Amino acid sequence: MYIFGASGHGKAIIELVEVQGRVEGVFDDDPSRHEVLGYKVTQLPDKLDLSASYFIAIGDNQVRKEVRHRLSGQVAYSTLIHPSAMVSRRSVIGAGTVLMEGAIVKVDATVGDQVIVNTGASVDHDCTVGDFVHLAPKAVLCGGAGVGEGSLVGAGAVVIPGVKIGTWCKIGAGSVVTRDVPDGGTWMGSALKE
Repeated sequence: MYIFGASGHGKAIIELVEVQGRVEGVFDDDPSRHEVLGYKVTQLPDKLDLSASYFIAIGDNQVRKEVRHRLSGQVAYSTLIHPSAMVSRRSVIGAGTVLMEGAIVKVDATVGDQVIVNTGASVDHDCTVGDFVHLAPKAVLCGGAGVGEGSLVGAGAVVIPGVKIGTWCKIGAGSVVTRDVPDGGTWMGSALKE
């Protein structure tokens, strides 16, 4: 597998891939990055190995979307699921998504493309998670909750049942989201911030 991204999230993905297979190469746009975890880091080549699988290991939701757009139609993305993750066979997990250690995805949940379900995060039954979302460590989506494209749900945040978070929102760490959040909104603690 080839990995795009050689920073913190890239390290976590490299370690996960090593458990399940082999890292063929690591790419990063930052010319100052030369090595990560013993792997040589190079710029993206002009010609990509189309028979290989790829993974975008970039924590920033917007940058992850830009990289996928830049490579649109050129490569196939793998989905990574840590062996300790618990995933219902009746859930849907999109391409390029990662479920980290201890992540949980329950029955009839749908998780989009290029999503990070980080360490110990939980997606309960009937939840919908849009593309390019990041559910930070220990974030909890209760039954029927929804998170729109590109949103970040901070570490330890809880979204109560049925609440909908719009696109490109920011939910602060440790927050309890008790009502819907509009597109582009920010929720901190127990209130929507204007």
